Amino acid sequence: MLIFIAKRLGLAIMVAFTVSFISFTLLFLAGDPAAALAGETASGEDIEAIRKLYGFDRPMLVQYFDWLLSAVQGDFGESYYFRLPVSSLIVERLSVTMTLGVCGITFALLTAVPLGVAAAIRPNSLIDRLALFLSVAGQAMPSFWFGLILIVIFAIQLGWLPPSGASSPMHFIMPTIVLGYYAMPAIMRLTRAGMLEVLSSEYIRTARAKGASEGRVLFRHALRNAIIPVVSLAAVQMGFMLGGSIVVESIFALHGAGYLAWESIARNDLPTVQALILVFSMFYIVFTFLADVLNAWLDPRMRSS
Repeated sequence: MLIFIAKRLGLAIMVAFTVSFISFTLLFLAGDPAAALAGETASGEDIEAIRKLYGFDRPMLVQYFDWLLSAVQGDFGESYYFRLPVSSLIVERLSVTMTLGVCGITFALLTAVPLGVAAAIRPNSLIDRLALFLSVAGQAMPSFWFGLILIVIFAIQLGWLPPSGASSPMHFIMPTIVLGYYAMPAIMRLTRAGMLEVLSSEYIRTARAKGASEGRVLFRHALRNAIIPVVSLAAVQMGFMLGGSIVVESIFALHGAGYLAWESIARNDLPTVQALILVFSMFYIVFTFLADVLNAWLDPRMRSS
């Protein structure tokens, strides 16, 4: 198991290094950052002065390794637009994004797991078809469209919930539903498939033959084993949700790290965009690594190796 974890850790470090290099170079290939900072009315002399001021005249590899060395130490430079350290901007906004991510994955688990279990207990029933419909709709429905529909219904027409902001727990209800609904289909399908497989196994039939109650069979034996891959999937989905919070935060005007990414892209704030790409990528890499470790720990064959 230690060898497996060491391999996965090495792979995670390689992926993080690759992502940092690609994100750094792509932003430069998208255009001249000095010209973007100078504006459309700037002269050639102004653009050249900005290029020398920010070090854009140096070789790209030199710029990359200087940036990477500073990033490892937590220094992402200064924001071109906000005129503040990028690290302090991200730390300030990250609490909103983390709160939204935790609420979203909690909502997804509390909704998808019971539906998946109910669909597995009664296959081809009404609840199974409802779970299938929600699963297909969740995959097909764009999050920005779903968010706008919720705002129109619950904020504008009914007036039950605030349409934007993050000053109270009520402001997080609609964003949590939108973000959590994105993760529900995969969790629901995996729960249903796992329960169907476990319920048809030999030890479940043995437990029923011994007179165990149906509730004990379902929750003590079946769900206990079927939930293992769901926990690992939830860790991966958490990384996806944190990175995908840009759209949700923009719709509901939640001033988190996702909204900061949208602001930085719109204002050509190169250091902030580079830092956020790296931070969001690290979220996914870390949660994927934790999911692999959890799977290895839960697998008896891996623990004995």
